[in-house]
Amino acid sequence: MSVAFQNRHVLEDHISGFEAAANPNHLAVVRRPAIFSVLAKAGDEDWVLAGLKVIDDVSVRNAGPREWLVVSDTLGSESVARDLFGLDPAKVSFFEQSDGRVLLRISGPNVRRILAKCVAVDLHPQVFAEGQSANMLCCHVSANVARTGADRFEIIVPRSYAGSVFEEIMEMGREFALTAAFVD
Repeated sequence: MSVAFQNRHVLEDHISGFEAAANPNHLAVVRRPAIFSVLAKAGDEDWVLAGLKVIDDVSVRNAGPREWLVVSDTLGSESVARDLFGLDPAKVSFFEQSDGRVLLRISGPNVRRILAKCVAVDLHPQVFAEGQSANMLCCHVSANVARTGADRFEIIVPRSYAGSVFEEIMEMGREFALTAAFVD
């Protein structure tokens, strides 16, 4: 007997009913991002970071000492892995996290006011600059938050907590008419 599995996003049931034309404040859920955790050997962090920054179509997020998340919503996991295999294995280790993490993109004129209810970090542009990222608690869940634009942030959370984080962010954004939808 063969069994056919349906590929469903973990937020498929949570997001139904929220799909609408995007308001200025919007939460986009990326369906199939490529997410890798990259670790540098002690003393090689500068070399590894320089190597990561030359990879096309990826975003490099600080996740801790000698640790980064490499994220792409345009490349598949195989392409990112191929680029990471080009780095010296004596200096770097990497692990795919794509199936275990969910990428949320929140944007709009009130995004900092919405996130202020969910994180205990100052997100003012002079403190948390564009391109900056950090691990923090978001909605009581360990997350990596990155500022990707003037009024845009990306949040990476573990798959098992994505529903809880999604629902809490939607609740925090209710007063600002926050909408949500999948983005491919």
